[in-house]
Amino acid sequence: MTSGAVGAKAAVEERIRRHERTLLELSHRIHANPESGFEEYRASEWVADELRSGGFEVQHGCYGLPTAVRATIGSGPVHVGICAEYDALPEIGHACGHNIIAAAAVGAALGLAPLADDLGLTVTLLGTPAEEGGGGKILMLERGAFDGLHAAMMVHPAAAEMAAMPGTAVSQFEVAYKGKPAHAGAYPELGVNAADAMLIAQVAIGQLRQQTRGTDRIQGIVTDAGTAVNVIPDSASGRWIVRSDTAEALATLTTRVKACFEAGALATGCVMSISPSGPDYADLRPDATLLAHYRANAETLGRSFPDLPDGMVGAATDMGNVSHVVPTIHPMLGLDCHPAVNHQPEFADACIGPAADRAVTEGAIAMAWTAVDFAEQHLANPH
Repeated sequence: MTSGAVGAKAAVEERIRRHERTLLELSHRIHANPESGFEEYRASEWVADELRSGGFEVQHGCYGLPTAVRATIGSGPVHVGICAEYDALPEIGHACGHNIIAAAAVGAALGLAPLADDLGLTVTLLGTPAEEGGGGKILMLERGAFDGLHAAMMVHPAAAEMAAMPGTAVSQFEVAYKGKPAHAGAYPELGVNAADAMLIAQVAIGQLRQQTRGTDRIQGIVTDAGTAVNVIPDSASGRWIVRSDTAEALATLTTRVKACFEAGALATGCVMSISPSGPDYADLRPDATLLAHYRANAETLGRSFPDLPDGMVGAATDMGNVSHVVPTIHPMLGLDCHPAVNHQPEFADACIGPAADRAVTEGAIAMAWTAVDFAEQHLANPH
């Protein structure tokens, strides 16, 4: 690292720490006002406002998505994208800590802003709605939001620090059965039981799990299975997620799972339909060079990375789709909150505590420093 990069990093850190109060207020405000996917009107506007104030050219409501944001500054030849998420989970709010993600992304962008041209950078913050199942990044990727980027990055809170989350590929779909109603006591033989079809499918999936790999996951909920106990249910429906470690393995597993739903229809005489409930998420493939820069920078800030257990299976993210197209990192910021983990109410509480606030600031600095390192390396060796 050159002396110029050292000086740039010091200036970036000083600027981020100068904005620290604003960043933490942003994190807490988003946390206190949770909005579900594609409905993050306040959060996206708050993010856009901070970037406008920082001199960025801002588009709010772009790529056909009312809560998407694009904010750009600088005109350097190395184009780095920083992703901000801000959607919450139904019922339990920011139990995945997207308030931290948004604030850290804004912090990194603001820290780099005055130095972008000197560093040879163009910096774009992308506010990406609906990561929790809606696939906002996938839609933005398809509509050109990531075109021309040389690197894309974000940070994500978790119970423990991870340089690279084991990101799985995901398929999500809805299943519906249509049967025939009848009086359950007087004329049950005239009914075709849709709830039984769903039950048979669930039993078949339970048996299938004995033959799946350790990196496979099958989860679902029944959303409808009748309305009156004395009426044979003529409809049943559910939402399901199938996960595996690669897109290829996911395709094989999904075919086997759908066969279980077909078995329910065959056994009961119901008519079955399956439709996607969101786009497929690809497995996450972090870029080794970017990751090495990030890890070194995070460790400089005093963050440490414990060894991960063998065979650990991670969550899914639409950043995985981005990683197949653009060099990408998605490190996890540890909040030291075990036994609370992502998607639990206790984790939502941890996402505005002292460790969460530290994660906002240090996540912003680590990303900004990584952009400095990446630009220096890329300009020295553009190929």
